[in-house]
Amino acid sequence: MQAPSVGGVRLPRGNGEIIRLRRGSSLTDFAEKIDANPAALVQALFHLGEMVTATQSVSDDVLELLGQEMNYRIQVVSPEDEDRELLKSFDLSYGEDSGGEDDLESRPPVVTVMGHVDHGKTRLLDTIRHANVMGGEAGGITQHIGAYQVATELDGAERLITFIDTPGHEAFTAMRARGARSTDIAVLVVAADDGVMPQTVEAINHAKAAGVPIVVAVNKIDKPGADPTRIRGQLTEYGLVPEEYGGDTMFVDISAKEGTNIDALLEAILLTADASLDLRANPDMEAQGVAIEAHLDRGRGPVATVLVQRGTLRVGDSVVAGDAYGRVRRMIDEHGDDVIEALPSRPVQVIGFTSVPGAGDNFLVVDEDRIARQIADRRRTRERNADLASRRRRVSLEDLDQALKETSELNLILKGDNSGTVEALEDALLKIDVGDEVQLRVISRGVGGITESDINLAIADNTIVLGFNVRADGKAAALANREGVEIRYYSVIYQAIDDIEQALKGMLKPIYEEVSLGRAEVREVFRSSKVGTIAGCMVTSGEIRRNAKARLLRDNVVVREDLTVSSLRRFKDDASSVREGFECGITLSNLQDIRVGDEVETYELREKPRT
Repeated sequence: MQAPSVGGVRLPRGNGEIIRLRRGSSLTDFAEKIDANPAALVQALFHLGEMVTATQSVSDDVLELLGQEMNYRIQVVSPEDEDRELLKSFDLSYGEDSGGEDDLESRPPVVTVMGHVDHGKTRLLDTIRHANVMGGEAGGITQHIGAYQVATELDGAERLITFIDTPGHEAFTAMRARGARSTDIAVLVVAADDGVMPQTVEAINHAKAAGVPIVVAVNKIDKPGADPTRIRGQLTEYGLVPEEYGGDTMFVDISAKEGTNIDALLEAILLTADASLDLRANPDMEAQGVAIEAHLDRGRGPVATVLVQRGTLRVGDSVVAGDAYGRVRRMIDEHGDDVIEALPSRPVQVIGFTSVPGAGDNFLVVDEDRIARQIADRRRTRERNADLASRRRRVSLEDLDQALKETSELNLILKGDNSGTVEALEDALLKIDVGDEVQLRVISRGVGGITESDINLAIADNTIVLGFNVRADGKAAALANREGVEIRYYSVIYQAIDDIEQALKGMLKPIYEEVSLGRAEVREVFRSSKVGTIAGCMVTSGEIRRNAKARLLRDNVVVREDLTVSSLRRFKDDASSVREGFECGITLSNLQDIRVGDEVETYELREKPRT
């Protein structure tokens, strides 16, 4: 079969076989799979309207386009599949308990508290664990994620429950959804005096998408106007039918402020877990789990709060979480006490990572540090290539001229006190929509204070630095002041979103609307050797102004655009404007072809405020 040709470039032809490529692959990677010359693929893509180099990360669409031309079926491996294959190459697996049924033991349920802002999530967690975290909030919004384990009693036996403290702020959608994925049960907090709100519905959707059962805590029953029955009726519309109405959702009326019915809520959580879930894990295998939160501590270095999901995590284990790795040097529980080992569903702070893991990254224990480092390095390379491929703007030959023109772009560097906050802030900022004229680009993000390297990067890329609950050190602040780099500090995410949105709108090019000024009918035409053609006109509507923009109409068809009223006279005197009903003489810039019966329409362009 003859090899396909694209723009005269001969390419190898496949037989419809599947070529598996990782996300963000380059043309060189593709060429190696099919034993082709990368330069030929570059040339072929150029003729298909895509300009890339042989080593540049290419988007999924471009790979599939080239594969179709060559009769190959391109299968872009998802990050999850790629990670599974990566671990398999090291004889590792994630998400499965080793051993048989006899090796599984019961574990505590993991609970996420969700709901609308100000409905009492933080107060409820505060009451449950008897620790005041509300004093550390800014703007009434929980800024940090923690995980806590509490003990309660059911049928005379002591049982443990693990709570993941996710922020209720609506901009932290990504973190809340991630929390639901590592959760067994979701507690939905609804204020009895307020009712179902938009974030309440959002929380229900996240929990249902994660496939976790929901326990509803109807809070603030001690307040005037509280109506728990109304709440039950409202939530029935969203598929949460109370048990007393014949459904399968447990509702508990509580007051987090007064401590009313808290034990009943904990009992409902355990009963729901026993009835709906098979919560068992093998404690004798190598530990696996998820990083709930991570931050950079000045004295202790990278610190990650991890939730062990299966196996037992011990001090001295080699661990890898996302693209971070290290050895567990120390583990601390929610009370600040050192822990030697952590069983399934146990949250602990781990010290010993070489870098800060991302919130929601899966972690697992491996045999030695060398393997952990290799896995982390490969993940880091994969993420960088995928990021480069997603950021590359596709350019076709047809719109090449337009693409090469300067576009308005706002570059940002994000630094925050923990990885979950930074990721959620970036997610919220990138969702700001001000059209295609202005683009927002996050060129760097990280955890910890603002450093000199951040400022140097900002200088090179004309960038604004955003610090969320962090500050610049002395040298970085001095360098920023000297080089004119703008640093903005925030502690409430709403303010950051509002400021950036206003900045983006300020970069938009102004929109002008045309406002008609007047029309004049040509009654006579005069020729002058000094000024050219003079139109003797009668102003039929509005007014004609000297130096106004104008167009010439003939039988209501535009003959010439972009004209200017270069001179305007009443009899022999110059005039700045002539109103409706008066005669005048008009000369139009660079126009001689004026006929009796033509109309001169004048207008001006006024800037239109953006909404």
